[in-house]
Amino acid sequence: MKAAIVREKGGEMRLEDVTIGQPADDEVLVRIVACGVCHTDMVVRDQLLPMPLPAILGHEGAGVVEAVGRNVTNVAPGDHVVMSYMYCGDCYLCDAGHPAHCANILPTNFGGSRMDGTTGTTDADGHAIHDHFFGQSSFAEYALASSNNVVKVDKDLPLEILAPLGCGLQTGSGAVLNALKVRPGSSFVVFGSGAVGLAAVMAAKIAGATQVIAVDVNAERLALAIELGATHTVNAKDCDPVARIMEITGKGADFSLEASGLPSVLRQAVDCLGFFGTCGIVGASPLGSEVTLDINGVMIPAKKIMGIVQGDVIASSFIPMLIEFYKQGRFPFDRLIKHYDFADINQAIADSESGRTIKPVLRIGAV
Repeated sequence: MKAAIVREKGGEMRLEDVTIGQPADDEVLVRIVACGVCHTDMVVRDQLLPMPLPAILGHEGAGVVEAVGRNVTNVAPGDHVVMSYMYCGDCYLCDAGHPAHCANILPTNFGGSRMDGTTGTTDADGHAIHDHFFGQSSFAEYALASSNNVVKVDKDLPLEILAPLGCGLQTGSGAVLNALKVRPGSSFVVFGSGAVGLAAVMAAKIAGATQVIAVDVNAERLALAIELGATHTVNAKDCDPVARIMEITGKGADFSLEASGLPSVLRQAVDCLGFFGTCGIVGASPLGSEVTLDINGVMIPAKKIMGIVQGDVIASSFIPMLIEFYKQGRFPFDRLIKHYDFADINQAIADSESGRTIKPVLRIGAV
């Protein structure tokens, strides 16, 4: 098969001929139809989050099940699936209903192999290629996933639309609906109007927030935020966003979400909160990133700060819910997508990094 391989830090994805093995007992072989391009792919490419190289990245895959291991019961050959994050299923956090915060999140998603250290892919010279990124490695014509991270979906919607539900869109909407639990009549602010931030805007509208504020420096994205449900926008190039949010809300926001990954912006997301406000953090930053806070400015107003991974959702139930919202016209995430041929993967990545495209999706194979 063809797979996009990154061989060195910051390098381009190169399409190469590779060989993929058969699924292990708890694995699923998926023929990839489409895969979204996510900021985390670039973070790992640049080794800001470490994963062994050379590797096949891609973690918003969607496709058709080709074969299953003998212990797999949740999907069968021919099923359409969306792939999401990987989790062990055995730790205390998975047992408590928080698999997105799995105690083994790093080895299961960033280890570059199965948990036992084996890989499923070799290059044309017979050398092992690191795979199982987020339990899938979907920048390829086929992927070996786990029964834990495949979500069966109905066949009435195209997989090339559904692909990005497995990470970025799930993260933004899940943060609002599941982790923060934004309530009707509340005020909500998102810092960053990319795919994650705009998913949060749509979810805040679904949740019944009466003030939905999008903050960014890109005027076109802010205009789209209004179309998707924002009641106000703030261009951080033109004003002090904290002061403007205080002006809009009159008392500070009830909820904020930091989706840019910038420490300075996180400080703004905390400062804009009112009494008993909650700030969620979903923006991926390099390891070791820090932010300073005014302790009294957090303590006295009783503000809360929470880290959120993948919206803290269980993908197998949350992704079908997002699909239903989409069918109802309440979560029109397809407006964020631009499709690219697999051969144009580096252009898709460049367009994502420049802000030209909100959510690139690679067309990899036919249904």
